[in-house]
Amino acid sequence: MSAVPQVSFEDLHAEHAPRLERLCRLLLNDPTEAQDVTQDVLLKLLQEQRAARVHEAWDRWLTRVTVNACRDRRRSGWWRWWRDGRGSPREEARSPVVWTTPEDALLGVEARRAIWLAFRQLSPRQREVFALRYVHELSTSEVAATLGLGEGSAKQHLFRAVRQLRVTLRGIR
Repeated sequence: MSAVPQVSFEDLHAEHAPRLERLCRLLLNDPTEAQDVTQDVLLKLLQEQRAARVHEAWDRWLTRVTVNACRDRRRSGWWRWWRDGRGSPREEARSPVVWTTPEDALLGVEARRAIWLAFRQLSPRQREVFALRYVHELSTSEVAATLGLGEGSAKQHLFRAVRQLRVTLRGIR
């Protein structure tokens, strides 16, 4: 059995920080909170490195720690109070798309808003599974392992999430 090579904090940070922040933005729906949680996760990474702990799959460990940190933030009482006082959900899914007409641009904005609101209606577990599977492109077995679920459970959450999104978004083009 060969030893797992030690990877520097800087390399891990550069490779994973943007991905972790995107995941936090999806799960928390707040860019500022996403940055805070990402920094907390990166601090845990630094602590792991300083304690000379080495993980074979840093990406999976970081994803699991990130999801758990987002869950903890959502569960905390002050988070609910702070979030509920802020008003409507933020629209996060902005992508650089070239539109041919102002009407097309407006339809695109409305479609993204509808998709984002439909995503927000999923249960927290369904959002986690959906984001890891389709946004971060993990396999179903990787999603299950990352979240500490059985593969069948992960598939069931994913199936329900996709079904609910289809029902909610029926008629959106």
